[in-house]
Amino acid sequence: MTLEAGPKVVTHRDRTGAVGTVEAPRRGRWIDVWDPEDAGFWATKGRAVARRNLWPSIFAEFLGFSVWQLWSIVVVSMPKAGFTYTTDQLFWLVALPSLVGATLRLPYTFAVPRFGGRNWTVVSAMMLLIPTIGLSYFMTQPDTAFWVMALVAATAGVGGGNFASSMTNISFFYPEKEKGFALGINAAGGNLGVAVVQLLVPIVIVAGAGLTLNRAGLLWIPLILLAAVLAWKVMANLSVATSSFRTSIAAAKRPHTWIISFLYIGTFGSFIGFGAAFPLLIKTTFPEITVAHIAFLGALVGSVARPFGGKLSDRVGGAWVTVCSFVVMGLGILAAIVSLNADSFAAFLISFLVLFVASGAANGSTYRMIPAVFRLTTPGDPGRARREAAACIGIASAVGAYGGFLVPRGFAMSTSHFGSLIPALYVFCGFYVLCLAVTYFAYLRKGGPLSQERV
Repeated sequence: MTLEAGPKVVTHRDRTGAVGTVEAPRRGRWIDVWDPEDAGFWATKGRAVARRNLWPSIFAEFLGFSVWQLWSIVVVSMPKAGFTYTTDQLFWLVALPSLVGATLRLPYTFAVPRFGGRNWTVVSAMMLLIPTIGLSYFMTQPDTAFWVMALVAATAGVGGGNFASSMTNISFFYPEKEKGFALGINAAGGNLGVAVVQLLVPIVIVAGAGLTLNRAGLLWIPLILLAAVLAWKVMANLSVATSSFRTSIAAAKRPHTWIISFLYIGTFGSFIGFGAAFPLLIKTTFPEITVAHIAFLGALVGSVARPFGGKLSDRVGGAWVTVCSFVVMGLGILAAIVSLNADSFAAFLISFLVLFVASGAANGSTYRMIPAVFRLTTPGDPGRARREAAACIGIASAVGAYGGFLVPRGFAMSTSHFGSLIPALYVFCGFYVLCLAVTYFAYLRKGGPLSQERV
């Protein structure tokens, strides 16, 4: 398949011999006129087209998250399969996909304007075959050196990059008043992949007799091919989905870009970090518990909470929902510390489910703040506001995703140095207090530049 970067201009010679230029036909399905803020256009045509692009995007992003978090559940069974890695090395295998995925998110954001949302969805889906095939092979090789297995795990990071391109693409399809819910649904579909992979993989790898870890990769291959076909057949590219390095530089110069990115470490970084580490946390802290029956619950409730966080933010403002979420997350951390001291798995599970719900809702509310903040701080130029908001989405999604690396490594270091998860939990609680203070100071305090607006 040939990726197209938009209209091409070619030279031609007419009958008189004069040389001129014309716009060459573009391959693929392109929409050249798109104005979702026009109520008439949105009601008669725009909404249906936007929804037709949303659902294949959700499916592809769902698979991206599933592949991204494959290692979070596979590592739990690796010792039984003959792999002799240490606990710290297992945490590295959990953390590396998040590190690579976070790093890929910024270039993935540029891919949508460069190649078209439809085209890039097809390509990014097909790239998921690399980590799934790699995992399928190396799970049959228990004598594999750790550094080789770490490289294989790192390739799963391509699934994490899908989020940024998908969210950027969908943000261009919807009007401002519906962005919160649309982006929330799109993101929740992707986030749900974490829960599904943690639910299905333990079942699939023990189906029949024995333990067959390579099925954890083989399971996703036909679904990946289906996602690519659906994107190719159903989705469209938007000519108005334009961005540039200059736009990203402009967005990067905005203080609000970095404020929101910082907050997104606390919201999405917590969700993906806790989601990645949760199965191994249960296995190492409460070894008597069957991880396969429990671990998926955290990512499930967090994913479901995300669109509701976006929807509630459309009504009351994302900043208020974000502040309340950080309060609940801090309380959840303190409850988890109490449960560990009491050696109560039930209390530990409930505490983490509260954390997942609050972080999921905060994911939606923080993303809802982005278009509102840029609209209010760029008066009189809605086009620029939309472009820089889209660039901010890419930057924030990349920065926030590093939480998926920091959280598992934080737990690994806490366990290695102190023999307990509790020091890491205290650090996370302090970080949430800081995030709450930043949100309040920047967007809610009386007399602040945006305090009178429903950000």
